Amino acid sequence: MDIAREFAVPAHARQRRKATRATLEDVYVSKPRNPSTLPRRHALALAGSALATPMLAAGLARAQSDWPNKTVRYVNPFPPGGPTDTLSRIVCHALSELTGQQFLVDNKAGAGSNVGAEIVARAPPDGYTIGLYTIAAHAIAPTLYAKLPFDAGKDFTGIAMLWSVANMLMTRLDLPVKTVPELIALAKARPGKLSFASSGSGTTPQLSGELLKQLAGIDLLHVPYRGSAQAHQDLLANQVDMMFDNIPGPLGLMRGGKVRGLAVTSTKRHPAAPELPTMTEFLPGFEMTSWGGICGPAGLPPAMVEKLSGLAKKALEGDAVKAAFEKQGATPFWMSPADTAAFRAADEKRLAPVIKASGAKVE
Repeated sequence: MDIAREFAVPAHARQRRKATRATLEDVYVSKPRNPSTLPRRHALALAGSALATPMLAAGLARAQSDWPNKTVRYVNPFPPGGPTDTLSRIVCHALSELTGQQFLVDNKAGAGSNVGAEIVARAPPDGYTIGLYTIAAHAIAPTLYAKLPFDAGKDFTGIAMLWSVANMLMTRLDLPVKTVPELIALAKARPGKLSFASSGSGTTPQLSGELLKQLAGIDLLHVPYRGSAQAHQDLLANQVDMMFDNIPGPLGLMRGGKVRGLAVTSTKRHPAAPELPTMTEFLPGFEMTSWGGICGPAGLPPAMVEKLSGLAKKALEGDAVKAAFEKQGATPFWMSPADTAAFRAADEKRLAPVIKASGAKVE
């Protein structure tokens, strides 16, 4: 402040200015106050705030207990028409019937399922945007991708597991092998000459092939495709030698006499093809199944998580869902919220060395 200018002001004006400054300090400087000495409107505001706090808490609790009271968006990070889409629609139909509210499947494919996963991660934690918890985005992507727009462990709430789907190893009909040991022997005799197709880099079909290479000590050429359809065509046309794929597709080709099925990648023989052995019967430790569950953004209220988890369990126990899953070659696979999150973390850790050894990396 300019002292000379201050004292050039007449005395009575200086007194008014000091009084104004004192009033402003009283308003803006934090000082302990006795509520009884507060101005009436300040006291009323504080009282209203105190009354509003329990009312807001009651409102939040009521919103959680009433959930869902409108349409729930279920984000599927894969295109329409595939196995995950079909299975998701089966589950969402059952949840709609159980709750009386629509669970709407919204397909948001892209970047190997990362686009849809990010939508769920960024959604408000109110229970009205949930999505598919998938091995691709939540267990494979953290190792496969150099950078992700989400943290698979921190940005999601695991709610329930829903299904597991094994892969089947199939070969072209004129490949001179009928068993897994014969295939391994042929690959060792022709190192780097045999090829295996997959539905894309970083998928469980590719990782199944990589795991076969690692456990059997063989060298195979990986030929990635954008989806299974073209890969199946090239296998039938003898352009590639073998392929792992989610069991529904290979099962139809095998039943139609178009390919030769050798084994499944689950730890137990699959009920849809009990005549096929498991890969682990020949290579101990071989397990590679695709799985799906329900997740939401981080911060979902625990009561809401438990409610949806219980609804998912009830849906999977229904005869209609069981029959529809069996038709798709899927096995119902419910887990509690805590076990769901732990399973995802364990699978990420289990798959990381397989992915790294394969050399697959997306920048």
